[in-house]
Amino acid sequence: MSAKKVIKILFVGTEQSLVDQIKSDERFVIKQHFNPLSAWNDISLSGQDSYDVIISQAYTPGLNGIDFFKYLKEQRPCERISFILITFQKNEDLKSKAIALGIDDFYEVPLDLNKLYTRAAFLITAKARKGSELSQRNQRSINNFKIPFIKRVFDIIVSFCGILILSPIFILTMIAIRAESKGNVFYKSKRVGTGYKIFDFYKFRSMRIGADAELMTLASKNQYASKSAQKEIDSKCPECERLGRPCSSVLYVDSQQICERQYLNIQKQKTEAAFFKFEEDPRITKVGNFIRKTSIDELPQLFNVLKGDMSLVGNRPLPLYEAELITSDEWSMRFSAPAGITGLWQVKERGKGGEMSAEERKALDNEYAKHNNILYDIKILFLTVFSFLQKENV
Repeated sequence: MSAKKVIKILFVGTEQSLVDQIKSDERFVIKQHFNPLSAWNDISLSGQDSYDVIISQAYTPGLNGIDFFKYLKEQRPCERISFILITFQKNEDLKSKAIALGIDDFYEVPLDLNKLYTRAAFLITAKARKGSELSQRNQRSINNFKIPFIKRVFDIIVSFCGILILSPIFILTMIAIRAESKGNVFYKSKRVGTGYKIFDFYKFRSMRIGADAELMTLASKNQYASKSAQKEIDSKCPECERLGRPCSSVLYVDSQQICERQYLNIQKQKTEAAFFKFEEDPRITKVGNFIRKTSIDELPQLFNVLKGDMSLVGNRPLPLYEAELITSDEWSMRFSAPAGITGLWQVKERGKGGEMSAEERKALDNEYAKHNNILYDIKILFLTVFSFLQKENV
């Protein structure tokens, strides 16, 4: 890297003399935030390309430097920003902990700016190369994924036989839907499946005509959104209650007093509102309610399997609006597995009564993408059939 390269630093801490020292060197451009919360807000708004390196004091108002790094590590938009921790006194235990956690470097004041520049320049180059290689590898893996031959043969045989055997149920369901309300008996929507492929997804219509147009007007009844809203207004922090005092800096948000740690936790959990699920959806018809409880509405997806859009077992294909909201790098692995009628989180969710968060679903989608094989699929199919004996509707 050329010596003329200017390194953009986001400094987190209150030590002004240190900021002035770094600012005096023309090889650096530095912006200071006194606490991790304002630093994170800056990164969120400006994007990770706005900074090359985060330099954080080990002890900062609110979250300490270690906890701030842990939080950033969970945020994929920060994966290309190097993180350096600094301390004003020798602390080998803290240094060992920092390196073990994956912090890029650890310095004690006074800083050697030449050493800092050389190290930061190396980290920037290394992370850029690694990020590019990982991104290309992941994208190739997703785009080039093909359903294994044995799995595809299994899907064709089972779906074809299933359509034949279940044809009486298909006919009765179609008659019942038309008897209750006019309109197409099948519901077709665009879904995002394997490798981000968009396809027409089939179900028996369980809602009244025009239900899609009502979706956003019903957002206030969204179970996931309401859970996030409950967390937003819950300013009680378990750590503060345990200590009997604020565990981090006290903030005032919408006239509420809340500690900085709890505020960051709430922001992280907001992504759950990307999913839509209603406890009592007023758009569902009487026949629709029955076929949903018995999962009969899912049967037309056998045609998707026969066509090759989906597999019997895989990660659920997402509606376009959900895919647009949550297909970050952290989610991308799920698209390297087949889209399926049933999958790992469906059987797990039935087993725990339907109380599963978006984060848990994400982890199970990624787990299936890593470990799927024909024997695993057969096990999930068996658990799916067994779960039909339960009354819980997911």
